[in-house]
Amino acid sequence: MGYALFYNFGYYLKNPIEILMVWNGGMSFHGGVIGVIVASKLFSNKYKTNQFIFLDLVAISAPIGIFFGRIANFINSELYGRATDVPWSVQFTIIDSIKRHPSQLYEAFLEGIVLFFILGYFFKKNYLKKPGQISGLFLIFYSLFRFFIEYFRSPDLQIGYLIFNLTLGQLISSAFIVLGTLLFFIKKNEN
Repeated sequence: MGYALFYNFGYYLKNPIEILMVWNGGMSFHGGVIGVIVASKLFSNKYKTNQFIFLDLVAISAPIGIFFGRIANFINSELYGRATDVPWSVQFTIIDSIKRHPSQLYEAFLEGIVLFFILGYFFKKNYLKKPGQISGLFLIFYSLFRFFIEYFRSPDLQIGYLIFNLTLGQLISSAFIVLGTLLFFIKKNEN
């Protein structure tokens, strides 16, 4: 749903049955985050628990899945980088013969490994005692890393570059940085 809404709305509006064809690809991390938030709200309401305890646990473990997902994107030649001549460039021969940034590996490193250790550090040091702060930090750091890596990643062909020559991923990440910052400080100042 996230991909259909954010990245190819016009196409799926004309072909709604294809939203169900998940074997054709078309996933969106940002849409997934919204799905996790909705699911955790339903779960917490059912079991009468604080939604942010669950979201913090998901946020701490999510970088592991992100890491493996980005490795899979690299293996499958998906979400490839922009053309470059850096020595570690990669040719995705099923796409074209252009040497490109291995942006999936950049994402695996920053959004997977680095983010895992950042969140783990704050969790282990118990600096963040109020549920929701880890979730806020996840949104902030993931989005900062994603915004930066988008400069090395090819934009979606059907969208290209938008306002200020930014990609849709960068614009959505900017919104998530603001949301994460608000969440972090609201939860920090709660009594």
